[in-house]
Amino acid sequence: MFAYTVSVQAHYDAAHFLRDYKGKCERLHGHRYVVEVALQTASLGGGGMAYDFVELQAHLDELAQRFDHRNLNEVPPFDELETSAENQARYFFEEMARRLPDEAAEGLLYARVWETPTQWAQYGPVHGAVPSPTSPRIV
Repeated sequence: MFAYTVSVQAHYDAAHFLRDYKGKCERLHGHRYVVEVALQTASLGGGGMAYDFVELQAHLDELAQRFDHRNLNEVPPFDELETSAENQARYFFEEMARRLPDEAAEGLLYARVWETPTQWAQYGPVHGAVPSPTSPRIV
């Protein structure tokens, strides 16, 4: 089976600290976060498109701007929820799923949040076996 995948990215500059962590990330620090969402469909719609990039980008930009130049620990839901990249990825996935039409939301593959150019976390549906969680490595 084959499918089309489309993806958009946005970024936000934000500070945060990890509450339940021992190490340098328990102190206030900042990142230029990059968030990416991707969706997939087996067929193309009008204009030969899987989904309109402009509309997808507008939804993601609106969500990302909520956090730009803010302390994430002060912005719901992260005023109560840990500000990890994993939790941010889940937030973006769930919020995009709410905003997209049902058919597009069903094809939402993932939301991925980069803290650095080489480190990211992703949230989305499982396609196969998932290994048991391990304890986080403390840096």
